[in-house]
Amino acid sequence: MNWDDLRHFHTLATAGSLSAAARMLAVEHATVARRIAALEASLGMLLVDRRGRRWTLTADGERIAAIAAKMDHEARAVQRRADSARSELSGTVSVSAPPALAAQALTAPLVELQQRHPGLTIRIIGEARAASLDRAEADLAIRLSRPEKGDLTIAKLGKVDFRLYASPAYLAHTSEADWRFIGSDGPLAKAPQQAALERYAAGRVFAFYSGSLDIQQAAARSGAGIAALPDFMGMTDAALVPVTPETRLVSRDIWLVVHTDLKRAAAVKAVMGQLRAVFARRRGEGEPDG
Repeated sequence: MNWDDLRHFHTLATAGSLSAAARMLAVEHATVARRIAALEASLGMLLVDRRGRRWTLTADGERIAAIAAKMDHEARAVQRRADSARSELSGTVSVSAPPALAAQALTAPLVELQQRHPGLTIRIIGEARAASLDRAEADLAIRLSRPEKGDLTIAKLGKVDFRLYASPAYLAHTSEADWRFIGSDGPLAKAPQQAALERYAAGRVFAFYSGSLDIQQAAARSGAGIAALPDFMGMTDAALVPVTPETRLVSRDIWLVVHTDLKRAAAVKAVMGQLRAVFARRRGEGEPDG
């Protein structure tokens, strides 16, 4: 028995006429008639009385129609369950990202995603180093440098601009020749913004170092000197002003990285989609993506 033949017969029984069944199935009358004839042939029984202008079900047809209705109900239940399973995400997804970016740009949208899917657990790993996806240290990573090795799927999300920031009081009371700078050490010591800041300082004193952008921001607020901060930190901080508003110190690409084996997992795909949406909104609000 062909299940598609049974579906056409069930539609006829439900619709009440050949023409109505054809409209519901978006096929020609002849297709419905052919399918029902094929079902009758496979079952060895007459299901439809074709005498007169309107087809009616035989006694056998009524019994088969009742069974087909139950089967249709169960089939729809299976589809609903499958749809529900796709929408009810579960499991744990770990995301590695630079700490400041994770705190200020990623956490709130990922909390929103988790609240929509209570079975989903999200682990945010804020770290300046690059977590190894090959060693399963994280499922996804947001990086400011494009990985060169590994079985990875990589997508550019956008970019982040770094500028020089300081407190207004520091700039007002310190001559440019006496400016002091707040530098990066630890994992950030070799970051492009640190190299650019050293070039800009041109031999002037670095009075404060930290491997944390949050601490560098706090030091700049406290008057320690001038820091190279991403715009998403500096532009939103009322206690800081850009030293050269129209000039970027450096611009860095933002990359979304996932191990290729994981990219089709439902929970991972959902988190990736949310992260893409974050940066798409940022571009829509006027931040260029490079």
